[in-house]
Amino acid sequence: MNRMPRIAGLAVLMLAALASASAPAATTGSSATTGLSATTGSAAPTGLQDTGAEYKIGPKDLLEITVLGVPEIAKLVVRVSEEGRITLPLLGEVGVGNLTKFEVEKKLTGLAGEKVVLKPQVTVHILEYNSRRISVVGAIEKPGSFELIGRRTVLAAIAEAGGLTRDAGEEIIVIRQLPGGENTSIRISVDGLFLKGDPALNILLEPGDVVNVPVERMAPIYVFGQVKNPGALQVKRSSVPTLTQAIAQAGGFTDRSNRKKVQIRRKDASGKELTITVNVRDILKGKKKDIPLMINDTVYVPESLL
Repeated sequence: MNRMPRIAGLAVLMLAALASASAPAATTGSSATTGLSATTGSAAPTGLQDTGAEYKIGPKDLLEITVLGVPEIAKLVVRVSEEGRITLPLLGEVGVGNLTKFEVEKKLTGLAGEKVVLKPQVTVHILEYNSRRISVVGAIEKPGSFELIGRRTVLAAIAEAGGLTRDAGEEIIVIRQLPGGENTSIRISVDGLFLKGDPALNILLEPGDVVNVPVERMAPIYVFGQVKNPGALQVKRSSVPTLTQAIAQAGGFTDRSNRKKVQIRRKDASGKELTITVNVRDILKGKKKDIPLMINDTVYVPESLL
């Protein structure tokens, strides 16, 4: 596959993703038709139902709390404990885990009205969203950890992380921890998501998800002799070219090439070198099938004597 159109297409779609972070939850189907598969027999992943206002506060989140007219609780910054609790002057220990900011404000308003001041006005701001984070790693321009605020799809997360690098592989792997502690891996086709735009692949992410884009390892194929740009071709292991494709990538034949006696040299499992002589003219005329190459093959195009 030509990398440049593919990269251009990915860039356009990633820009669109920034405006579609709240895309509808994906439905799963057969991996043969959608390009999405999971390595466990668990049910299809469920999407987050939160919006920004419905974010559920959890451990390690950082809150700023103000009770108007109470100096002890004026822009007071507190961190939520692992048990989902905070401690406030005059109010004591308060459970805030799994509550939205509005629910915390309502709860603190009730407590402050009972203990501190009549008709209290309480505001809560979430300064750090640490209980709900995702990681985007691998062949990514800006890998790292990101806050998961509201509904966030895998496409939007990759866009936020700067997009894919040129050496991105053919799959995206979302690693997710299930409620029982078991991990599952959801595999998503890069071409299916970015180029075909299959909405079933644009799954909603969950807290703790790791979005991994494996780096595609490159390997050499050598093309020498009567081609315009002889040398080593760096190719993706998942898409090794055929004989005619490799010759084309090397610039094509020169006018002095012998196209009837092109050689493919490769080593077998024992290390013995094999030579395969191919009439490329017959391939180009459709009389014979093209020949798939292997990593570390050497293609030699001899000079014509005529």
